[in-house]
Amino acid sequence: MRFRLLKKNVIVFLVILIVFIVLFYSKRGTGDEGHTEETAKESTQPVVLGKFVYGTILSMRKSVYDSNYRQDIQNGEKFPLEPELVIVVQVHNRPAYLQMLIQSLEKVVGVQNVLLIFSHDYFSEEISDMIKGISFCKLLQIYFPYSIQLYPNEFPGRDPQDCPRDISKEDAIKRGCLNAEHPDSYGHYREAPITQSKHHWWWKLHFVFERVRVLLGYNGFVVFIEEDNYLLPDFHHYFKSMTKLRKTSCGDCDVLALGNHDGLSGFQVLSTKTETAGWLSTKHNIGMGISRELYYKLMGCNNEFCTYDDYNWDWTLQNLSGTCISKPLKVLVACGSRVLHTGDCGLHQKDDCKPEMAREKVDAALKEAQSALFPPILTLTDHGAVEHQPHKKNGGWGDVRDHTLCINYAARL
Repeated sequence: MRFRLLKKNVIVFLVILIVFIVLFYSKRGTGDEGHTEETAKESTQPVVLGKFVYGTILSMRKSVYDSNYRQDIQNGEKFPLEPELVIVVQVHNRPAYLQMLIQSLEKVVGVQNVLLIFSHDYFSEEISDMIKGISFCKLLQIYFPYSIQLYPNEFPGRDPQDCPRDISKEDAIKRGCLNAEHPDSYGHYREAPITQSKHHWWWKLHFVFERVRVLLGYNGFVVFIEEDNYLLPDFHHYFKSMTKLRKTSCGDCDVLALGNHDGLSGFQVLSTKTETAGWLSTKHNIGMGISRELYYKLMGCNNEFCTYDDYNWDWTLQNLSGTCISKPLKVLVACGSRVLHTGDCGLHQKDDCKPEMAREKVDAALKEAQSALFPPILTLTDHGAVEHQPHKKNGGWGDVRDHTLCINYAARL
């Protein structure tokens, strides 16, 4: 009897062992064989998540939801007045550049009258501690809830069953990968790290204007910048002068562009000058001031923005200007930029980032520009053509899952 029982237990054990081995090797075979090396470098998460790792991610998702719901205002008691200006910073994971931005913000005259909003798609203790240390203005942190960090092994991150970027559609269909039917305009399949910035930008726009409770009665401009920007000390002063000029001389201007990509070259001459133009991605996507009125125009093009096959939010916006938005967007532009771009590496370039060199360049440029800051009055010197500027779409946004998620931000947030 004992022998029979022992024999039965051995058989059960062997069956369980065989099932475990089969499952283990089947999981190993469902991974990233076809992904390009560049895309593989972007993924730092394991394909098979352990219980602890998955539990941590679930905890992070809940924390993000709770934080976005609570909307705790830092330094609110210290700065109780309504903001004169709202600045929203899109933050990823470049702490050295973010530190430079924070240092520049601290030197902005009038910054105590600003509400600063940091919108994150990556959480780290280093970034958190950096922002907790800010004491010079009122601020709020919000968190993009559909980031790759929160969904490392499923959409909107990179699912192991997604099609490799460069596989042909025919081979993708044969393989049966998840998005086989939806390559982009150039036959490539989605890369999660490439899509995140556009998702984050559109979600952030919705959230700031619709869900940030402290702004429900705010009718001023919201200026959007990024973590690798640097603000000049007269940024707030210049913003107020620019809004006054818009009222008197450019009432039909949709956008304020407080920055440009020319650096501080010729700043002594250009400091007081502004001009008007049609909105261009390559010129007006830095220090971009948006009113609630323009926000509603953009929301009228929610489907068009979310289905246009370009992974860049700014090129997508340029396409909307003069198509879905019937009248091309008109911009009031600062000729002497009040926002500098310090980042020497970004979405496509990850190596050889030298923030210390960027800081040296900024310091040298500011010394040259110092005497031309805080102009008493601005002038409108040139009225450029305002017309739709078509361009060749860049692709990277062909997956219907991206379209659907993006469209639904207005509802789910």
